[in-house]
Amino acid sequence: MKKPLLAAAALLATLAVTETKAQSIRFGLKGGGNLSNLSGDLTDEDRYENKVGFHGGAMLNIGLLDDGFLSVQPEVLFSQKGFKFAENQAFGLYQYSGSRTYNYIDVPVLLKINADGFYFEAGPQYSYLMKVKDETKRSINGTVFNTYSGTTDLSNVNRNEIGYAAGLGFQSDAGFLIGLRYNGSLTDFAKDGYTGDADVRNARNSVFQASVGFLLPGK
Repeated sequence: MKKPLLAAAALLATLAVTETKAQSIRFGLKGGGNLSNLSGDLTDEDRYENKVGFHGGAMLNIGLLDDGFLSVQPEVLFSQKGFKFAENQAFGLYQYSGSRTYNYIDVPVLLKINADGFYFEAGPQYSYLMKVKDETKRSINGTVFNTYSGTTDLSNVNRNEIGYAAGLGFQSDAGFLIGLRYNGSLTDFAKDGYTGDADVRNARNSVFQASVGFLLPGK
């Protein structure tokens, strides 16, 4: 947990410096849905399907100009990522399917441009992996003979992830907002030397998000 704490401390220090130059500061909450999958050097892309999850948390919008055109917006979000998979063997008689859910804490720090309510945002994102949950099902000719649901060992995965986020949306004068965002990762999911699934070894998280939120009036 030392690295996440250091990242949080660095974020707070950055905010303290930024606040001295801020024109306005607004606290808010947001939440919405995720559509996630794997990206990267995958040997069998057709095996993986998009998985639906959710995200939610707090944000702080720090205005840099009087007219609200430019601001910095750090966020702390819980975010579910992952994928579904399905494969057939023995001429389709044997089926193996399931899903994997990654529970992350995401900390994006975004530069936000707001023009007449419409906004664009982009910036780096730090993510910390808290838990991985697997759910699998095995069947023969459509008859299920084995199921599994449980957490996965994290010793061979990179729990600290560096990535980026970019999005657009609309924000009303009252503070209500709706937005779309893409999250990409620059960190491979598995550590060097990982001997498991080759696709997971070379994979990175890829997430589309749709959000609604509200910013309180600034001071």
